[in-house]
Amino acid sequence: MKRLMTFVLAVALPLLAMAQDYPNRAIKIVIPFPPGGPTDLLGRAIAQKLSETWGQPVIAENKPGAAGNSGVDAAAKSPPDGYTLVVVPAGNIAVNPALFPKLPYKQSDLAPITMLATVENVLVVNPAVPARSMQELVALARAKPGSLTFASPGAGSQAHLLGEMLKLESGVDMVHVPYKGIGPAINDLLGGQISFMFPQTSSALPHIHSGKLRAIGVTSLKRSAVLPDTPTIAEQGFLKIDAKSWYALMAPSGVPKDIIAKLSNECSRILKLPDVKERLAGLGADVVGGPPEDLAATIQAETTIWGGLVRKLGITVE
Repeated sequence: MKRLMTFVLAVALPLLAMAQDYPNRAIKIVIPFPPGGPTDLLGRAIAQKLSETWGQPVIAENKPGAAGNSGVDAAAKSPPDGYTLVVVPAGNIAVNPALFPKLPYKQSDLAPITMLATVENVLVVNPAVPARSMQELVALARAKPGSLTFASPGAGSQAHLLGEMLKLESGVDMVHVPYKGIGPAINDLLGGQISFMFPQTSSALPHIHSGKLRAIGVTSLKRSAVLPDTPTIAEQGFLKIDAKSWYALMAPSGVPKDIIAKLSNECSRILKLPDVKERLAGLGADVVGGPPEDLAATIQAETTIWGGLVRKLGITVE
């Protein structure tokens, strides 16, 4: 028994000391996409505030590639000491394990820290499409099967899966057109080559306000603060169309729980700061925060929904 207690103390005391001293050097936050998008802006906002609070450099490093999978994988394979973190969009943790047959990381390779923010999606149509409600859009698709097209920034993206969910719930045939990124997809929607799309509100808002796109419905269960006159898709009778984009802060699996808790508590505090909330509201983002357990529950629930849909439809990306 004495030997066992000695062993336990020998293992536990260095970990406790590590957590108490954390952080005592620079922290890196991996951003698995190029500069400019929500993932990047969220990561940089958190990095700046953590650095100010703890007096240590917190460096945001863009590591794009393979639809975000390269950066997430690099972070997952980093030492589990709390000095490498990663901003992970919903798709990379809840969808891609089912979507990519050769995904280089597993969900279990990453430890939840906190949910950073959610961003609403909105169904928008080109104004040439004679539909101003979900009922009219579905009726149009039913009258001319296969004539309506919906764009996405890539197969397996939330915009793609929302379109597939709408097809299943409405029972009508609409054609998915995948693009390499949100920019080209929206450009063709604006040009009339595409009928509709489910972009994030932040991407669509300028075009909605200019009249170049028409908002049909938002994909959350309550109306958007930035589009208060646009009904939700659920209140128009399509109850399963309920999805927000979200972004999580995660770490390599194995980081001591005390360090995870310290990061979670501090990030949750930062997200409540008025200047941070105001900065992120400009993206159409709602800050969240909360304990790792809440994020873990969200990941599990959304894996069941989106991973199940991917498998049901047989969608794969090499």
